[in-house]
Amino acid sequence: MPTPHEAGNQHTGPEEADQPPSMSSHDVAPPAAPSRNPCCLWWCCCCSCSRNEERRRAWRASGESKLQPLPSCEVCTPSPEEVQGWAQSFDKLMHSPAGRSAFREFLRTEYSEENMLFWLACEELKAEADQHAVDEKARLIYEDYVSILSPKEVSLDSRIREGINKKMQEPSAHTFDDAQLQIYTLMHRDPYPRFLGSPAYRALLLRGAPQSSHEA
Repeated sequence: MPTPHEAGNQHTGPEEADQPPSMSSHDVAPPAAPSRNPCCLWWCCCCSCSRNEERRRAWRASGESKLQPLPSCEVCTPSPEEVQGWAQSFDKLMHSPAGRSAFREFLRTEYSEENMLFWLACEELKAEADQHAVDEKARLIYEDYVSILSPKEVSLDSRIREGINKKMQEPSAHTFDDAQLQIYTLMHRDPYPRFLGSPAYRALLLRGAPQSSHEA
């Protein structure tokens, strides 16, 4: 018969039995949970873009090629009357392919070319009829020009941003209409008067010749 001391050593109480086993030096701690991609905190689509990356690159390349000066004489060689008309109204400038090209080149010198690129992307989106293409292009526009993580983010007020975030749940060809108008107004108010007083515009007036433009 064991002594009371031995019996006490052999007894395992319920508290001890319920204790989880301690980790030995040979055990490996479970891996830490992966940190959440910070871009997931914002609606910028980068968390699900891998499957569409090839299409995104192709669309961006297509969009950039459409912004290049066209080889036709009407676009590359604006008449003196057309160039003079750009000073009459901002609408005339923006409705002229040569005017947009010249103005875009000027915006590049002011490091605000993204405003023109955003406006042109919205114009292309509004001309799209296929809903699948609308969804894809709307997300690319958001990622490129609206997301706060983008280096090409355009300046939009909080009301416009909130409206876009709601509309992006079901994108349409007109998701960015309010934002496009705000950027159009911004370009009209700020850089347009400076463009009219710039050496580049004065040179066009004097020469009435094609602008030497090399778009990237």
